Amino acid sequence: MNLTTLPLLQQLVLLLAAIVLFTSFVLLSQARLVAAVHAFAGQGALIGAATAVVAAAGAGHHLYFSALLTLVLKALLIPWMLHRLVRRLELDRHIEVIERPALMIMAAVALVIFSYWLVLPIVERELMFTRNIVATSLAVVLIGLLMMVFRQQAVAQVLGFMSMENGLFLAAVSATGGMPLVVELGVAFDVLVAMVLFGVFFFQLRESIDSLDVDRLDRLSELAEERR
Repeated sequence: MNLTTLPLLQQLVLLLAAIVLFTSFVLLSQARLVAAVHAFAGQGALIGAATAVVAAAGAGHHLYFSALLTLVLKALLIPWMLHRLVRRLELDRHIEVIERPALMIMAAVALVIFSYWLVLPIVERELMFTRNIVATSLAVVLIGLLMMVFRQQAVAQVLGFMSMENGLFLAAVSATGGMPLVVELGVAFDVLVAMVLFGVFFFQLRESIDSLDVDRLDRLSELAEERR
């Protein structure tokens, strides 16, 4: 069974999932924070579109509300909050120096291959759509985790965390036909609260060390140990 034999709507969901995976690579390699926020907004819009397509395939009418909520929250509200934070912290022109970018991209590609290798024996061969969605979503989650490890800016690490949540949401909606509406509302509320807390953390970190580079926290810890 190949992908061309799948229903048209399922092929469209797989296409959107592939573009979501591509935006994860953009997020990982983007040195300008403003551009990274825009890429995250695009990823959120794609997640919302995929949710709407799953709803159109007959998974459940409540998914239309989930698609709208995802679009408003992840493509508009949270990116607007992040963009406002970046401007208030005077980081709108900041360019992060990414160490070993080629190695980082190669690691991301390896994670995509690992995701497909891991999912292959778990999902039955007949479930072509589910296998590809789960593998793609897992790759998005792992690349988000990789972004949190490689990037030094706190804002970029938060974007990696939010990208991980996008991958989990994509898998939950596409592979299972959607979560109960109450669960989706709870997840959306948790993400919004987390974003507010991250904003407070940014300002506290900036006031404490005059930077959002978390690598400086390690240096402060080393200096404190040397003084002891």
